[in-house]
Amino acid sequence: MDIRRKKEMIEEKILSKYAVKSKYSLGREKDEDKSDIMTCFEKDRDKIIHSKAFRRLMHKTQVFIAPEDDHFRTRMTHTLEVSQIARTIAGGLFLNEDLTEAIALGHDLGHTPFGHLGEDALNNMVYGGFEHNKQSVRIVTKIEDLNLSKEVLDGILNHRGRCKPSTLEGKVVQIADKIAYINHDIDDAIRAGILKEEDLPSDCINVLGKTHKNRVEFLVNNIIKNSQDKNDILIDKEVKKYMYLLRKFLFDNVYTVGFVKEERKNYAIMIESIYKYYFENFNLVPKMYKNAENKQLAVVDYIAGMTDRYAIKIYREKIKNKKEF
Repeated sequence: MDIRRKKEMIEEKILSKYAVKSKYSLGREKDEDKSDIMTCFEKDRDKIIHSKAFRRLMHKTQVFIAPEDDHFRTRMTHTLEVSQIARTIAGGLFLNEDLTEAIALGHDLGHTPFGHLGEDALNNMVYGGFEHNKQSVRIVTKIEDLNLSKEVLDGILNHRGRCKPSTLEGKVVQIADKIAYINHDIDDAIRAGILKEEDLPSDCINVLGKTHKNRVEFLVNNIIKNSQDKNDILIDKEVKKYMYLLRKFLFDNVYTVGFVKEERKNYAIMIESIYKYYFENFNLVPKMYKNAENKQLAVVDYIAGMTDRYAIKIYREKIKNKKEF
């Protein structure tokens, strides 16, 4: 018996009845040979990790753009933190950790340079708008064509708050994403001098915990406790209320104030300028992106794939004629 089949038998014995068993995956868009060693979701995880889009995450913004301090999160470190939190929750609920990890590792592949401000800039410019979750799916299906399992694609597409993943593993990633960014963005804001520990709302901290570690552990434990043997991912209403109040505090005091707000204006202008430049000089768009359905999508695909530093380089060299930005 090959190793993959042994793993599938183990899943049948130990995983929750609500978990997705790899043996019963809905499959892929295109058939491919099964591995003798890896389950389908392990294969998906490896495909994502070895993709070009995943490597670029290390040079894409989480909140602070091109920080000099090496300890600020990037989109890569955010992704890894989401993956760790999600696997812990999935393991505690006996869900499929490999499916959970694959979704987590792929959920932000479609993020633009400069984080959400880049996303907002493209969304305001292009017909039909722009959403990073849809772009993530576009990357793994059209641009790099990783041929992922349908459950992984569903989780990546539906990881945003307003969406509804079809698997519990997808729901785990959805809430792990929030737990990760709410807490590590606080950590980074304190490091940047925007916040002090004593600025954090006391009602939230008294419930969720005083430190990054305490809050993450508390939220993870609360979700596992409330979701045991249930076909849903649940959290105490009171705990959820304070988690979202803490999220609102970040929007009011970090994301849209001070030098972060000024950065948003400057880099949004950069994204808009790059888009206009390549739309008007379409011959300069790399060939690999020109298979898109139309000119707009080709330019968007190219820009969304850029790292922060590459977008800055393009802006300075091609648009500002090497003047300082």
